[in-house]
Amino acid sequence: MALDRQPWLDALPHDWRDGSFLGRIATPDGPSPIMLRGGVAHDMARVRPTVAHLIADRAFDGGTPIEAETLAGFDLLSPIDLHCVKAAGVTFAVSALERVIEERARGDHGRAASLREGLERALGGDLRGVVPGSAEADALKQRLIAEGMWSQYLEVAIGPDAEIFTKSPVLSTVGWGAPVGFRSDSTWNNPEPEVVVVAGPDGRAIGATLGNDVNLRDFEGRSALLLGKAKDNNASCSLGPLIRLFDDGFTMDDVARAEIAMTIEGTDGYRLDGASTMREISRHPEELLRQALSEHHYPDGLVLFCGTLFAPTQDRDEAGRGFTHKVGDVVTIASGRLGTLVNPVTTSRDAPVWTMGIAGLFHNLAMRGLLAA
Repeated sequence: MALDRQPWLDALPHDWRDGSFLGRIATPDGPSPIMLRGGVAHDMARVRPTVAHLIADRAFDGGTPIEAETLAGFDLLSPIDLHCVKAAGVTFAVSALERVIEERARGDHGRAASLREGLERALGGDLRGVVPGSAEADALKQRLIAEGMWSQYLEVAIGPDAEIFTKSPVLSTVGWGAPVGFRSDSTWNNPEPEVVVVAGPDGRAIGATLGNDVNLRDFEGRSALLLGKAKDNNASCSLGPLIRLFDDGFTMDDVARAEIAMTIEGTDGYRLDGASTMREISRHPEELLRQALSEHHYPDGLVLFCGTLFAPTQDRDEAGRGFTHKVGDVVTIASGRLGTLVNPVTTSRDAPVWTMGIAGLFHNLAMRGLLAA
């Protein structure tokens, strides 16, 4: 399942020499945080042992310079380590409709096309212009209830409260080039290309990266109570290539208007191209982060998947059955200021086993003498 060997430096945005980037590499001794600033890479392990520590202390200076050839020889890991991994769902009108379709199809992708047509007729308009929690949204809700068309997914799409859930355990995410997985018993699933906001313990966003929130449409469609099984599986969450830190040249405004492109290429010759824009998100990323923080505290920080506009309906094998992954697919997610995230697809059963948890990481850091301070 390995990708063709190529330097992952090619995955960085064209202007990477003008920005500051934070991430992790797999050295022979263990994972090390790195910083790219001013076009130069630095090993930050002796500054702070983890990405979470670097962000918490805003310790972005110093480090040991790394030659580009040496850097390209290391595998790139997910750019986060101790952060909690949260996600916001149903944040775009199109994805809201697709979640309702999943619910009404009860996980049967063969019924999706006819349900989509009927639901669009019932709505009688476009959800894109509806402000969540507004009087207009409440009026639409009451009309749909009266017509028997209301859904729990529409509640979080246009109601006052966003859907926020935990996507993945700490340290379980994978990075650029690593296989992503879907459950081997799923027959209807897809990638979800998303912008991911990164925040420190104080809850303030410090940067952003790209993510793939792999989703099982059949599981979640059968019951929303299966969300955990639909979302949290081995290798089902990828992030990368690196975290772009906010500065004068890259701010939350750039995140809010980011354009995202995605390509899926299969070994069967299948190709799917999709695009989305954060301009169509129903809630601003700052509002999503506020709702994710709620009354919680995240002493090691958190990352927040902001949701996806992408809901593939292009048929793959036969008319009306829509899209689902096959083993061997390669998913490429790209955004101009954040770079490119590439992952081959396998099943969660066959993806590399996740072995380094929190205890294992701190044992490794202790053996390397990185916890003395």
